[in-house]
Amino acid sequence: MVLNRFRPFHPSLVRLATGVLARRFALNRDYVASLDPAHLLQNFYWEAGLRQTYDRNAVGHWGWESPTCQVRGHFLGHWLSAAARIYATTADSEIKARADTVVAELGWCQRENGGEWVGSIPEKYLHRIARGQGVWAPHYVLHKTLMGLIDMHRLAGNEQALGILVNWARWFHRWTAPFSRERMDDILDVETGGMLEAWADLYAITGKEEHLDLMRRYDRPRLFEPLLAGEDVLTDRHANTTIPEAHGAARAWEVTGEKRWRDIVEAYWRCAVTDRGYFCTGGQTSGEYWTPRHTLSARLGSKNQEHCTVYNMMRLADYLLRWTGAVEYADYWERNLYNGILAQQHPGTGMVAYFLPLRSGSTKRDGRGWGTPTEDFWCCHGTLVQAHTLHNSAVFFEDEEGLAVCQFIPSSLTWPRDGGTVRLTLSEDPQTGLHHRPGDSVFVLRVESERPQEFSLKVRMPWWLAGKPTISVNGGKQTLDGPPSSFALLRRTWRDDSIRIELPRRVVVCPLPDESNTMAFLDGPVVLAGLCGEERTLYGDPNDPSTFLTSDNEREGRQWRLAFRTRNQPVNFRFVPLHEIADEIYTVYFPVQPSSNTP
Repeated sequence: MVLNRFRPFHPSLVRLATGVLARRFALNRDYVASLDPAHLLQNFYWEAGLRQTYDRNAVGHWGWESPTCQVRGHFLGHWLSAAARIYATTADSEIKARADTVVAELGWCQRENGGEWVGSIPEKYLHRIARGQGVWAPHYVLHKTLMGLIDMHRLAGNEQALGILVNWARWFHRWTAPFSRERMDDILDVETGGMLEAWADLYAITGKEEHLDLMRRYDRPRLFEPLLAGEDVLTDRHANTTIPEAHGAARAWEVTGEKRWRDIVEAYWRCAVTDRGYFCTGGQTSGEYWTPRHTLSARLGSKNQEHCTVYNMMRLADYLLRWTGAVEYADYWERNLYNGILAQQHPGTGMVAYFLPLRSGSTKRDGRGWGTPTEDFWCCHGTLVQAHTLHNSAVFFEDEEGLAVCQFIPSSLTWPRDGGTVRLTLSEDPQTGLHHRPGDSVFVLRVESERPQEFSLKVRMPWWLAGKPTISVNGGKQTLDGPPSSFALLRRTWRDDSIRIELPRRVVVCPLPDESNTMAFLDGPVVLAGLCGEERTLYGDPNDPSTFLTSDNEREGRQWRLAFRTRNQPVNFRFVPLHEIADEIYTVYFPVQPSSNTP
């Protein structure tokens, strides 16, 4: 049975080229490397009885990593996953050495705990929730460490990590054995994070029956069965409690091939995205909770779009893209990359904004503000360090016919194929635009093969196309049937070829579904934010933003900028990409009225 239409490449085969995503990756790598392993491990040491003091020097990490916080220790698992991915991508020996040290210290903690338990919190937290007593999401915390160990094994080749996992899984297998299905459901009603996905991952590695047992015990019928029945079980429900459980169903489908698991994932996507809609950014939550279907105008506030939900929904889209090869999931991933992952990382410090405010006159400091390197460690802080290691993961995929180009991120691929090597290099065309800002996105894809090879090349035609795309191979234009949200197909024998991809782009409007005259503006996939401190009505043709927006500060040195300003308005102001904003006051949604109503 073929589970994946698209197969991802190992991270080492895809390298980012110069650009905003390479800069953000490097910024994140430097932050990951800056953290002291002893401080990352502080809560594991104390739980194992290896540290006795709580003075300021011993406690290097605060906020959610404080020794008094019930979710202490969650961040280390995120850090391990990020470190493993950085190493797998770049062969960064410094990061690898630090991460291997952390794994070795976890092994020490496990031995001191009796050979099984290696949590940053005590086992009694799980016993408490089994008795119906309150504890803040212990499964969520423990899952992060499991996840980090899994990634250290499969991405960084650390065998000790697998041994720690197997020993720890023995504790969970014994603890869950006496519970009935109903009692286990009660326990799992307390946020479980990605425990189901972790056990599916472990079963995929070991093939052991006890790990399959754990996966089945961590099933979530109270959520999954109503989803399968078509019920809206998400409205006003805490969003990031359920998304990792959908990841678990996705991974369970991949390791068992049982159709029910895939049906759950597809039902979840319909309920969360297809039947619900989303903000112009791609995010869909308010105050960490799913908003009602297509009812967004009343939920614009200071706590939209929790970063964790953006990251985890992109992961779910990645599962579905690989299974189906359907372009809609790549479109969704792109929208959330620019207007979530990039928009919620400070472009200077690399720190995270827990939320992305969408009400008029917001700053990214609203809500919880910008995170700090060692004082906060929110859940979103953890997904931040993972998210910025994945930029190279979504560009190229292999399928039965050849290769699919799913994202326009400057990068290169070294592709072992049929006993030879094909090298592909994707870049922005430096010749685009001579004297005025180009209206198209233009990319060049170089294909260099050691010997002639015939294969198909699929190139995503994105949702934001504003006209007929043009693809030229070695200067010869190709006939395309490539509407928005489709793949253009090129098949030929490749050896040393250059493909020029011209994607018409213009500013488009994105109205709120329940307030059609209130609109946001996007240039291609990028949301534009108005630099103004209050809601302002714009006057012009809603179907033609050029009647009230024009280019501004269009070039700096050799770089074209996505900057605009209003015109013919009572008071004019500037628009810039939302992901470039750090601390400026901004507004995303504006009422638009016909120009005949201009005061």
